[in-house]
Amino acid sequence: MEQDSGMFTVQSTIGSVLCCKCGILMQPNAANMCAKCLRSEIDITEGLQKSVTIIHCPECDTYLQPPRTWIKANLESKELLTFCVKKLKNLNTVRLVHAEFIWTEPHSKRIKVKLKVQKEVLNGAVLEQAFTVEYTVLDQMCDSCSRVQANPDQWVAAVQLRQHVSHRRTFFYLEQLILKHDAAKHAIRIQQMDQGIDFFFGKRSHALKFVDFVGKVSPVRSRNDKQLVSFDSKSNDYNYKYTFSVEISPVCREDLICLPPKLVNSLGNLGPIVLCTKVTNSIALLDPFTLRHCFLDADQYWRTSFKALLSSRQLVEYVVLDVEPVSSEVTVGGSRYILADAQVARVSDFGKNDTIFNVRTHLGHILNPGDNALGYDLYSANSNDIELDKYKGFSIPDVILVKKSYEERRQKKRGKARTWKLKSLNMEVDSTARGYNEEKISSEYEQFLRDLEENPDMRFNLSLYRNKEYQPSEMASSVADGDELPSIPLDELLADLDLSDVESNDDDSMAE
Repeated sequence: MEQDSGMFTVQSTIGSVLCCKCGILMQPNAANMCAKCLRSEIDITEGLQKSVTIIHCPECDTYLQPPRTWIKANLESKELLTFCVKKLKNLNTVRLVHAEFIWTEPHSKRIKVKLKVQKEVLNGAVLEQAFTVEYTVLDQMCDSCSRVQANPDQWVAAVQLRQHVSHRRTFFYLEQLILKHDAAKHAIRIQQMDQGIDFFFGKRSHALKFVDFVGKVSPVRSRNDKQLVSFDSKSNDYNYKYTFSVEISPVCREDLICLPPKLVNSLGNLGPIVLCTKVTNSIALLDPFTLRHCFLDADQYWRTSFKALLSSRQLVEYVVLDVEPVSSEVTVGGSRYILADAQVARVSDFGKNDTIFNVRTHLGHILNPGDNALGYDLYSANSNDIELDKYKGFSIPDVILVKKSYEERRQKKRGKARTWKLKSLNMEVDSTARGYNEEKISSEYEQFLRDLEENPDMRFNLSLYRNKEYQPSEMASSVADGDELPSIPLDELLADLDLSDVESNDDDSMAE
């Protein structure tokens, strides 16, 4: 605007002066001294701590925040940096500008932090200075870890998870949920039992929190008891041991169920023969002949509880001879289904008889002629279910298909490593206990891994990690084979960070 108006303006320039001490040319300031001379005259870090001692628990990797608080923090984390800065006294006399770690050997028991501070000195001049604080780490176990070391069985609360079924597939899935949400981080000890898992905690509040977590991911009912351990009449202190018994619903995914008549009436005449398609904190039931469905929460289930007519261990393999869709696509609970009429025959009947079954199935969206499918053989099954006997004149279908089978294609890939892997809890396993069968558990775990590959809904809430043992050459061979096996995309996998690997890579780079 000044140029447009034609006014003459004088450009202002900042002059330079000589430092009053060393004579170097510099911009003027309130002290008329350069930064180097100003630092030699004044030390703004005087009175600030340069060495501090901190208490660290090596068992649970926590640091003591006096008087009795223990803070969880990893090396060179934001939490540890905040903890270290708060340990410094008189830091409020200066202005903290920047803080960062200086790398030290993890086994040196030393943590170094570089701090940069500012302070106003000599007639308003602001001086900035950096200094290093060395923290000496002293190992001392916290109270809970000390009690555990003195007596590993000195627990205060125990949670007994049980499910009265003949397999452990539910606990494999529950284990992954616990790992992802770190729900058992306060557990002193975890022990695998015949029909469940026992979790031991040092505080009753930790056990209550864990029971609440299990109730949010599965339909359960629980009860609790307590036992008096000791009593001090002078201080009127009572010490109890608490036990929480948590029973998980025996209904599992892919189970065939005959609903009780009372429940059928309350659900609008659904079923009575239904399939369990999903189990979370509620049970999803599907009528495979009409695609009607419902969800039962824990209260509804335990009010009129029922058991499975047939479980997934009794599935029979069939060959699909013909498929004819009879309805449009329907979405039920995030899964797609199409009703279809199919002709199937048992794989075991080939070469023995020509028995063919005409069935109505909900798998019309994935089954094609020539595919294999797993289903329940009600034609030759001997059922002794009490609920089924209550339905007089009910026509039981010969076959109910449950899912598509990839067993024939998996035979070609047997023995090859997967691109992904799962983590596991640090559980104590008593191999001498009654009912322990390592071969059976391995087979059930393999079936659980296959279910994760086939069902994206199952792995939605789980953390899957990349397998370092997988060789890229195997991927090329699998593509060349042309088999359409269900697999897990790489974008769903997480990188499994191993600190020992990172340290070894750093050592190699330093050696170079």
